[in-house]
Amino acid sequence: MAIEVGTKLEGRVTGITHFGAFVELSEGVTGLVHISEIADNYVKDVNDHLKLEDKVLVKVINVDKDGKIGLSIKQTVDKPVEERPARPERPSGGGYQGRPGGGGDRGGFQSGGGRPGGGGGGFNRGGGDRGGRGGFKAQGNIKPTFEDKMSRFLKDSEERISSLKKNTESKRGGRGGRRD
Repeated sequence: MAIEVGTKLEGRVTGITHFGAFVELSEGVTGLVHISEIADNYVKDVNDHLKLEDKVLVKVINVDKDGKIGLSIKQTVDKPVEERPARPERPSGGGYQGRPGGGGDRGGFQSGGGRPGGGGGGFNRGGGDRGGRGGFKAQGNIKPTFEDKMSRFLKDSEERISSLKKNTESKRGGRGGRRD
């Protein structure tokens, strides 16, 4: 009988190692059940699950060109298909204005207002109507170009990096830190 991927066969455990167990199938052919294919739960020691000469039902999961046979014990057990519960709807608000359900004052690109005194994540970080380092606020129907967005991003990134460098160097005490 030819051994084909997907077939379930009965075999006998002939050897146990730290990485799995060798199972002799029909006609003296031997395959390996890797430790990860022994059980659905974590297997620390193969000896906790299998003993020499145990009869086991295995499923052929691969056959290499050089004759190595990969087997699985855990795949022989037919599990009922569990249906995942539907994902809850995301609350509207936040995100890019053009996205359905998006558009609160929480993040992304703001066209028009923003909220006074701040903003959320995205391009409107720290922005709002304060006028500070705010994000993009398109006036009317004018949208910033990609180049405008990139230049603003680079400027903000450089500011953040220089701020971080100042703070970490002063706390470290070495390499360019302040000396009194």
